Amino acid sequence: MTEVSVVGPDDGETIRLGPAQIRILEDGSTTGHRLGMAEITLAPHTQGPPQHRHAQHDEGFYVVSGTVHFTVGETTHVAPPGTLVMVPPGAPHTFANAGDEPAVMINTFTPDLYVQYFRDLRDMVAAGQEPTPQATVQVMGRYATVPATDYA
Repeated sequence: MTEVSVVGPDDGETIRLGPAQIRILEDGSTTGHRLGMAEITLAPHTQGPPQHRHAQHDEGFYVVSGTVHFTVGETTHVAPPGTLVMVPPGAPHTFANAGDEPAVMINTFTPDLYVQYFRDLRDMVAAGQEPTPQATVQVMGRYATVPATDYA
């Protein structure tokens, strides 16, 4: 692959999921599917997904603005701007914005497996299905991801 991808501040594929907005910056098509990347904006007082584990990809979060609370198992880490959280396969995790301002994170997936998860959630909502925790877990399962309680 020799083509360079340039995604400007108003470019990328935007997916709105309730109080979260995900802007796909790299869907893996430029990187041979080795890397996917998104910008996630969480509205104030927003919970993230149910705590879960990925079996086949690493996930990274870089907090650009706001403060994000990352829960890893029983431990919650407060992550102000400039914080990087790297989650290897198998580590239980979730995140939330408990603050009064929006929080923005850059989210990476290696490989890009999880980019399609966001598209599937968008399509589920567009089809009229409520994004309940149970429905979200069902979609996660398509991408080698399970609730944190499903395996050690």
